[in-house]
Amino acid sequence: MVRMENSVEIKASPEKVWEMLALDRWPEWMDVAEVESAKYTSEVRTTGDKYKVGASAHVVEKRWEYELNVMESLENEKLTVSSKGKYTYTMTYLLKPIEGGTRLMFSGDFVMPGGVLGKALYKLLSGAAEKQVERALEKLKSIVEK
Repeated sequence: MVRMENSVEIKASPEKVWEMLALDRWPEWMDVAEVESAKYTSEVRTTGDKYKVGASAHVVEKRWEYELNVMESLENEKLTVSSKGKYTYTMTYLLKPIEGGTRLMFSGDFVMPGGVLGKALYKLLSGAAEKQVERALEKLKSIVEK
């Protein structure tokens, strides 16, 4: 397993940042990670349904597709999702109010296929992956601060 962490300070309320964490909003700011679409597969009757534990979405990236499931959700504070598919990961977003806005903290645990070979490959690609996360958080920031 490989862990990745990053954070960004955003000049917006936690409520406004929270809205962007809805799985169907990911393509807007995770396009640097090549997320092309994300559509809920669980029933969504209210906006709150997008964040509830058990909510799920089918995500399409340029090279692969997978299912995401909300594992933990504390409104405007914490969202944890996990993937099912070829690559598995768990990502947590923590929102902390700060003076003038929100600190959004990201942590992700990624399981690479292929055992030792997969870990070696990840080490080669990890710099690029970390840059993608950083660019995605910066894009989310730019959208929310408009």
